[in-house]
Amino acid sequence: MRRLAPAAAAAAITALLLSGCSMGAHDSTAPMVEAPAGPVAPQPGEAQDQAADQSAESATSPASGADADAADRSVITTGWASVTVDDPIAAAEDAATIAEDAGGRVDNRSESPGTDAQPPSASLTLRVPSDVVDDVVDELRTLGTVNSVSMNASDVTQQRQDLDGRIEALTVSVDRLTQLLATATTVTDLIAIESELTTRQAELDSLTQQRDSLVDQVDYATIGLELVTAAAAPDPRPDDFWSGIVVGWNALVGFAAWLGVAIGVALPWLLAALVTGAVVILIVVLTTRRRRPADHTTAAPRHDSPEA
Repeated sequence: MRRLAPAAAAAAITALLLSGCSMGAHDSTAPMVEAPAGPVAPQPGEAQDQAADQSAESATSPASGADADAADRSVITTGWASVTVDDPIAAAEDAATIAEDAGGRVDNRSESPGTDAQPPSASLTLRVPSDVVDDVVDELRTLGTVNSVSMNASDVTQQRQDLDGRIEALTVSVDRLTQLLATATTVTDLIAIESELTTRQAELDSLTQQRDSLVDQVDYATIGLELVTAAAAPDPRPDDFWSGIVVGWNALVGFAAWLGVAIGVALPWLLAALVTGAVVILIVVLTTRRRRPADHTTAAPRHDSPEA
């Protein structure tokens, strides 16, 4: 009987399959609508609409994806510019106004008025919104003659995402520890939870400060600006033999002038050292001469009396 059971089950399954096939054959007698052999031709005007929609989707989809990627990136922009102006002090005020009008600020400003030995100059550290940094640089070019401009962009997207992830995890951990602290029943548990909560909170505050500083650097570009006069502007590089000779001669004259200044500064110290050395030598010589007669007197031979 046990051997006949699988055979009976197989026979039952076969009968069910055959009945399903017969039902399918019976249903096939119902009227059917044949599908067209080729593609359905669009109605007048639909072809143009479909083509326009497809072209619009193909044009906007990649661009929107690229814009989304660019928006998610975190880039720190830094720059440096040197400009020759007639009045560095007045130009520094104009540069500060340009930065403030663009929504930025001046983090550092140093001004040196002109003297007989040094021409006037000014240097500023400007912080301007990153999205208008190019416009600000263009306005700074109008202050005078541009000597040099350099811009640098550093991608810190990965660093910012890492900080955001760590801050989020620590925030959840601090919330859980706060809840556990409220439900602590023993002094031991209370001390342990408070210690761990203090450590996590300090780490969270430190990471938050780092993230805020990074966001500030991303949102506001940093531009170092140096304002000098024509007298202090860097000389252009020589491009031929004669200009090289001129530059070399000017360098030699400048070195000679610097050497003369150095000697003039050191000369009083040298004279003072010579006078001090002469005085010391004179004292040593006089002391030595005074000691010599006394030495001869003490070292004179002793004449002993003859023996009786």
